[in-house]
Amino acid sequence: MTDAREVTCLPLGRRTLWSFVGLGAAGVSLAALRTAYWGPDVWLGVGLLLAWVGIASLRAVTARVSADAYGLHSRTLLRRRSVPWRDIADLRVRLRYANNSRVQDSRRVSLVLHGGRKWLLPLPKSGSCDDPDFDAKLDALRALHRRYGAPDSSHLPVISYRTAGRGWAGSLGLCALLLACAGVAAWSVPGTASAVQAWRSATPCTAETPAERRGSPLPERTRELGGDCLTTRPAVIAQTEVNRPKQRSWLYFADSRPLERLAVPREAAQGFQPGDSVELTFWRGQVRVVAGERYVWREHIPAAGEVAVIAAVCALAAGYPGAQVLLRLRGRRLPDDEVLPSALPFAGALVGTALWLLPLCYLHPTTLLASPAAITWVAAGSSATLGLFIWAWHTTRVRPPGEAGAVEESAEEEVFLAARFLEQTDYNPYGFGTHIVLGGGPPAVTPHPGPGRFAAKRIPVERLTVKDVRRARGDDGDTVPRSWHIAELDDAGTPVRLAAAPADLTRIIRELGPAKIPANTANPEP
Repeated sequence: MTDAREVTCLPLGRRTLWSFVGLGAAGVSLAALRTAYWGPDVWLGVGLLLAWVGIASLRAVTARVSADAYGLHSRTLLRRRSVPWRDIADLRVRLRYANNSRVQDSRRVSLVLHGGRKWLLPLPKSGSCDDPDFDAKLDALRALHRRYGAPDSSHLPVISYRTAGRGWAGSLGLCALLLACAGVAAWSVPGTASAVQAWRSATPCTAETPAERRGSPLPERTRELGGDCLTTRPAVIAQTEVNRPKQRSWLYFADSRPLERLAVPREAAQGFQPGDSVELTFWRGQVRVVAGERYVWREHIPAAGEVAVIAAVCALAAGYPGAQVLLRLRGRRLPDDEVLPSALPFAGALVGTALWLLPLCYLHPTTLLASPAAITWVAAGSSATLGLFIWAWHTTRVRPPGEAGAVEESAEEEVFLAARFLEQTDYNPYGFGTHIVLGGGPPAVTPHPGPGRFAAKRIPVERLTVKDVRRARGDDGDTVPRSWHIAELDDAGTPVRLAAAPADLTRIIRELGPAKIPANTANPEP
């Protein structure tokens, strides 16, 4: 395949896709007929669903990617595009990890043009990380690129959600959305505080109370009258409708007086029985209390502290995608396929901030800076938050290979270091090793953190040579922690990768012998 002069990529299952296209056409016809002769009904929804499936299938079945000596050509339902090889700087793999075991990882090919623009090809696609057909197509495209173009590198970058080349527009949009929600909630805090105060100070309406201040039980007057005082009406429950916990339950009243029905929680619907005489309390045009002999339901009016806590939670939640954007901007000079540090330290700083900020917002929603105690609370909490964020900033800095800090010398006793060979070898069959034991004998791979060398397999140090030490990249897989480094070894002509924390990796490499470590191993990143 790598010697082919032309490559053509077509979607799999074309007959099935064309069948779905036919179903979509039938769905369009069904939706049109139901709308024209019978009006909207459930069959209209079925027709629209089939139409949507047909459009998606038509888009997939018409996709085509081909490559020849002149360049790479792409065709979709609405667009055709061709790019000569001389304009393509690099071919990359876009890897999307599955969120659960039922969905497989997927791979696609993307182009990077010399101008910096990126283009995600519709084909080839792979539903797993082990797809020989996808690998063959990719190898053929790379061979044509090497023959007729000028690749920037012979290395195949793999871009995933962990690498520097992944876009940050989604994180920025989520951060902006959460900040907007926090702003809306904070804006409503004073109004909520006023409403709670008005409810607590509300008194029953009297004959002298003006009509515009009475709480009307009639829905049509609810929109017109303020109802700042309390109005009570007798009623008899005719029927209760108890639904599931996440659904609204209903109380129905006899003769639809003073209203037909009222939405209540499930517990309230279970507390009343048909035939119970109750008293309804109206305030500002809504039923706030239903009082019976056996059960009393009161509508929950959110307090200002609760709304302030919601605003604070939204603001703190916006901090995590904001930290992801910050880390991507911080690593903008890294190669696109290098793994970025995790944003979890910033999440820890946000959790630490929540421990003092949320109680403060609940207790002082409108008087954060109105008392000496609140001011002291804010000052102490802000100092702690500043320290946490400084720690997170230092923890998430990019450490180049060779910057491992102090390395302990080998001792006579056994030391188990978390490390992992990424390839299957005779000393790491089926990738069983999770630790490397040093001291007390030759280095060995073990499937446990010790103590003891049970099930350990000796590492053939005499045939290993260190070629390079680098940071983790996208093609190393998502099982490698972001802070680990990778040592590229030569095992008697076979490339092998060893992953471990920087300090542990330096210590393990020293066990291989100074004469077998090249001088450029610890060179920092450009």
